[in-house]
Amino acid sequence: MTAKRKPGRIKAAILNWLGVPSIYAGGHGGIGSEAAGQLVNDRTVLSLSAVWACARLISETIATLPIGIYRKDTVGRIAETEHPVYQIIRSRPNANSTASVYWEAMVAAMLLRGNGISEKKYLGNRLVALEFLAPWRLSISCQNGVRRYLYTDANGRQRHIPNDRIFRIPGFTLDGDWGLSAIEFGSNVFGSALAAANAANSTFERGLAPTVAFTMEKVLKKEQREEFRKNLKAISGALNAGESPLLEGGMDAKQIGIKPSDAQLLESRAFSVEEICRWFRVPPFMVGHSEKSTSWGTGIEQQMIGFLTFTLRPWLARIEQAINKDLLSPADQMRYYAEFNVEGLLRADSAGRAAFLEKMVGAGLMTRDEGRAKENLPPKGGNADVLMANSANQPIDTLGANNAN
Repeated sequence: MTAKRKPGRIKAAILNWLGVPSIYAGGHGGIGSEAAGQLVNDRTVLSLSAVWACARLISETIATLPIGIYRKDTVGRIAETEHPVYQIIRSRPNANSTASVYWEAMVAAMLLRGNGISEKKYLGNRLVALEFLAPWRLSISCQNGVRRYLYTDANGRQRHIPNDRIFRIPGFTLDGDWGLSAIEFGSNVFGSALAAANAANSTFERGLAPTVAFTMEKVLKKEQREEFRKNLKAISGALNAGESPLLEGGMDAKQIGIKPSDAQLLESRAFSVEEICRWFRVPPFMVGHSEKSTSWGTGIEQQMIGFLTFTLRPWLARIEQAINKDLLSPADQMRYYAEFNVEGLLRADSAGRAAFLEKMVGAGLMTRDEGRAKENLPPKGGNADVLMANSANQPIDTLGANNAN
C-alpha cells in the first residue's frame, strides 16, 4: 500500500476553488504518511500497545465520567435533569449509541486526528441527537473560506452536511480553530516505534536466527544462481530444523547485519513507549510500563489528582465549553452550563473517604444526607439534612443560643 501525499499549495488551491473535497484541505492530516519506512495512520498506530493503551485510558475514562447540565442560582447551582440537552450528552446521544460509546469515539478522534466531529440532528428547532462522524468517511474542503463537509454513510451514500449542523471539538490547536493531528505531527515517533516492533517480530519469525549470507569462490552463471536460490529454501529449512546443512563447492556462510542485542532492540522499544506516553501526556505506569517510577506522588489519590490535573482536565474543559457554545441556545447560555463530575476519580480508600466525610460534616460544610448521597445511601431526612457543628452536634444556626440564655 502506497502512502497518499498531500497536494501541493497550487493544486490544493485549485481543488478548493473547484470545490473538490479533500481530506487535507481542512487540516485533517496524518493519514497515509510515511516515517522510518512505515505507513503511519490511525489504524497502524493503534497496533502499538502504548498508543492503544493511552487512547483507551483517556477516552474511556472521560466517557464514563458523569456529565450534567446545571442552572445558575443565587444559592449555588441546581442540576437540570429535564433539560433536553441533558439526556443527549448524559444518556443517549442518538438511537444507535449510548453516551459512553459516543464520547469514547469523540475523544479518540480528538486524541488521534485532532478533531472530534458530529452531526447535530434537529426536530424543528429542538436538538434531538448527535451522530458521530467517522473520520475515515469524512472529506473536508474549503471554498471561499467556508468548510464543506462531505460524509459517506455506511451504505455508501454521500451527502453534504451544512456547517450549522456540525458539532466539532478541536484538540490542541495553534490557530485557535482547527485541532492538530497527533498522528501527523508525531509520525516520526510512531514510525520509529512501528519499525522497532516490526524488526522484533521479524527476529522472532526467524527463530532468533541471524541473517546469513552465502559466498562462493567463483562467479556463478545465471542457471547456477537460480538453482542455488531453489536449494536455499532447503538449506534454510535445515537450519530451522536444527540440522547441519551441507555447503558445497567452496560455499561459505557468514552472518551479516546487527545482532538485536547490539542494536539495543529492547531498549529502543522501551524508549518508544515513553515517547508515545509523552505525546498523550500519560504517565507510563498507567499503561503498564513500570520500568520508570512516577513523580506524581506515592499514593493512588495523589497520582489520580496528577492524572486529572495534567491529562484529563484540558480535554474535559474543551468538551464542556464546546457543549455550552454549540449545543445550548444563546438564551440558555446565560443560565445553564455543562460540567463533568470528577469526584469519583478522587475517591480514596474506605478509611480515607470516612475521614473526609467526618471532617466535612463535623465542620458544618456538608449535611449527613449529603454525605450519604456520596456513598449512594438513601437520605434519612430530619436533622440529617441540616448542617451540624462538631462542637455540640447541633444545627449550625443555633450555635451560641444556649450560651446566650
